[in-house]
Amino acid sequence: MTSSPLTALSPLDGRYAARVSALGPRLSEYGLMHRRVQVELEWFVALSDAGFDEFPPLAEASRALLRSWVEGFSLDDAQAIKDIERTTNHDVKAVEYWLVAKFAPHAELARSAGFVHFACTSEDINNTSHALMLRAARDEVVLPALDAVLAALAALAHAEAATPMLARTHGQTASPTTLGKEAANVHARLATARQRIAAVPLRAKMNGAVGNYNAHLAAWPQFDWEAFARRVVEERLGLVFNPLTIQIEPHDGMAELFDALARANTILVDWCRDVWGYVSLGYFRQKTRAGEIGSSTMPHKVNPIDFENAEGNYGIANALLAHFSAKLPLSRWQRDLTDSTVLRNMGVALGHTLLAHDSVARGMARLEVDRAALAADLDDAWEVLAEAVQTVMRRHRLAQPYERLKALTRGRAVTRASLHAFVDSLVELPTAERARLKALTPAGYIGLAARLAGRV
Repeated sequence: MTSSPLTALSPLDGRYAARVSALGPRLSEYGLMHRRVQVELEWFVALSDAGFDEFPPLAEASRALLRSWVEGFSLDDAQAIKDIERTTNHDVKAVEYWLVAKFAPHAELARSAGFVHFACTSEDINNTSHALMLRAARDEVVLPALDAVLAALAALAHAEAATPMLARTHGQTASPTTLGKEAANVHARLATARQRIAAVPLRAKMNGAVGNYNAHLAAWPQFDWEAFARRVVEERLGLVFNPLTIQIEPHDGMAELFDALARANTILVDWCRDVWGYVSLGYFRQKTRAGEIGSSTMPHKVNPIDFENAEGNYGIANALLAHFSAKLPLSRWQRDLTDSTVLRNMGVALGHTLLAHDSVARGMARLEVDRAALAADLDDAWEVLAEAVQTVMRRHRLAQPYERLKALTRGRAVTRASLHAFVDSLVELPTAERARLKALTPAGYIGLAARLAGRV
């Protein structure tokens, strides 16, 4: 059978491939090879500038050629490296051999080919490459997708800031809020989570087989290799230098990033479930699409599938992210290889995250507020004003305010008439206060919700 999206093992490479395609060049095998080539060449050029007699500074033409190899790295280049790996059975060594072969036709580069991968362990190349991959995926793909969700939440918060809505605590009617305020709550949480994702420093090291610069000092004992490695990591690659490591960079920064991503995902699971409930209550209608079918047997159905799909994909993503953050900081003694195969699944976790963000944004674009349904629900919940009545009673020192309202409302249907009758019986209250309480409606009892919603 020929290869096809229909035969893809992962739905990210099949059904949903178009929706997560932006991550492919950044977190795929191709993306890893691309970054390895970048790191190897940055190290190589930096060595030429280090002042060693044996490796004089490269001419500008050679530097430009090396830059072009990074900028123009292609699928054919990646395949050529993969072909070499079939012989080496070592992916980083395959990159080294590919570069040395590329150097051969160019006299200056060929003379210095021995400095490719000089004093490096594979993890010097891999940890920096993974950090570069994650930075690009985070900054260029995941955060923009999260920003689209934040923008949709802000728009809903502002548009519906003053739209009254019956709140529910423990599934029961509760003091009213506004639809916009509930969207603002989620926006505020998600904005904080986004800041934490963006702020995680991505660390890297270039210090050899066990983190001690052993080989480096064997070659040039008097050279300040730690300062040199720091310059490569920070100035050439734009990462944060980690000065103390074993063979691997210990992945604590990665774990921090994965935990931060999972936190944002969890907040959005909460929102997906709430929206699902609001659709069920009729607070939201969903815009229909021509030709779309909600149920194979029930023609009336317009299901909240975007929010359901998002919830499912956030669950898959968070299961992987939790495993990453728990496993990656662990390594037996100075190195074991259990992190390698786990790191190859970063794209899977971020792919499901991206797919879920996209589903939430799509789902929110389909929502229409049914104000009549919101108003009807409020008008059938006069019991929520018991809180206001008993609080005013407390202010005026009436006896047992809570208990008297509890006797009136707990487990009983409350109507406008029955509540007003109770207020009228409170002869201890000033007349103006009784009038003010009787002027209250569930839809008007929203506190500062509208003002709070406008702050996002």
